[in-house]
Amino acid sequence: MSKVAVVFWSATGNTETMANCVAEGANGTIVPCSEMNAAKLAEFDAVAFGCPAMGAEQLEESEFEPMFSDLEGSLNGKKIALFGSYGWGDGQWMRDWVERAQGDGAQVLNGEGLICNEAPDDDVQAACRKLGADLAAW
Repeated sequence: MSKVAVVFWSATGNTETMANCVAEGANGTIVPCSEMNAAKLAEFDAVAFGCPAMGAEQLEESEFEPMFSDLEGSLNGKKIALFGSYGWGDGQWMRDWVERAQGDGAQVLNGEGLICNEAPDDDVQAACRKLGADLAAW
């Protein structure tokens, strides 16, 4: 079982609910995005990153994007999972994020992120727990 961190940002609570389910499935540790840096990243075998789509389908710009950008040089070879909620569009922000993380050398679980339109229902919460469990077992 890997040591898993779950790092997320949430405005409405939807991505937070997803993060809590991922952490439950992984038996992982929630790390606020304000506390995640390269040194902290190195303490974990795998990391699940969660961020909702914002604006024109992009990562949240004031807290999450700067943190993720700072980590990009430390993601090579790291096992990660990506997840988040959205309220419009078709999930393009997640496809872009997966491509970006893979470009940084990260190994993205399943080669795609887990997305949820609006509030995560029971099925999505179960998928989040499975995502966490799969990440921890990977």
